[in-house]
Amino acid sequence: MLIGEVARRSGVSARMLRHYESLGLLRPTGRTGGGYREYADEDIRRIFHIESLRALGLSLREVGSALDDPGFTPSALIADLVRQTRERITRETALLTRLRRIGAAEPTGWEDVLQTVALLQALGSESADRRQRAALSSVDEVPVPVEALVEAVLGEADTNVAGALRWALAQSGDGGVPLLAEGLGSPVAEVRKRAVQSLAEIPYDEATAVLRDALAHADLVVRRCAALALGAREVADAVPTLIDMVVEEANDVDAAEALSALASGPASADRITDGLVAFLADGAVDASTRLRLTQALAEIPGAAASRALADLSRDEDRTIALTAAYVLKLREAS
Repeated sequence: MLIGEVARRSGVSARMLRHYESLGLLRPTGRTGGGYREYADEDIRRIFHIESLRALGLSLREVGSALDDPGFTPSALIADLVRQTRERITRETALLTRLRRIGAAEPTGWEDVLQTVALLQALGSESADRRQRAALSSVDEVPVPVEALVEAVLGEADTNVAGALRWALAQSGDGGVPLLAEGLGSPVAEVRKRAVQSLAEIPYDEATAVLRDALAHADLVVRRCAALALGAREVADAVPTLIDMVVEEANDVDAAEALSALASGPASADRITDGLVAFLADGAVDASTRLRLTQALAEIPGAAASRALADLSRDEDRTIALTAAYVLKLREAS
């Protein structure tokens, strides 16, 4: 079979076949009387072997070694190709993400593109100060796509930078809420915590809905952070978690303040009072827990809370009795 026919059948150009021959990868079996290359079936099979290995990413030198070296073992080479491919995919994915974010910023000119690129680079800087400045400037100077802000805040370990990023994200609207909701499902505890903290600072109904769902989250830290945020938003669903926080001495002061904010109406005040009193009546609760419950009860308005405090003013524990009596005295004076 002559070179033209081989090229037609194999899909490899005559020029490339000659190149393979110059490298020693392919040697036609014979020549015609006129000196033309003549390829046998074995040559055709070798061509397909060469193309198959090239399709895996092997260089021509590596293809030659694979086909001609009897001692060649492919495992190490394949492992190296896997590593290189993963690295290439990572680089290309990062580039695609960056391009999408630049496009989402809707630049009107190359100056906008360059500013956005600079800000995205600053958000990924190793310098905490530079990251913080980028977060703050993203609100007034160069708009940053919300996806970039969410990625930055979920990965930020520095407290000050994280605060700036949460603020910038809250200023950007509710577009980051679905992405933060995905963050709540992360297998990494710190990422879940950052996600719920960020949601807590977004003052929109969409964020409130996600926080309400987070009250049933498997992660205790997520549930507690969501409860504190919902308490400030006067969402009554947070009451049981907040009371548990007082009992378990987990941000109990903040939880008590949130309960106080929730007790704005008589019905909600009575519900919270009943919840606190139920724990106070539990004989298994230790003295320090009963004192925290008493202090939380002191922040709840209404007649039901006053009656409970009156009972506590006669408590066997002197500290609890004195605390309840003092609170009652302040209430009577006001």
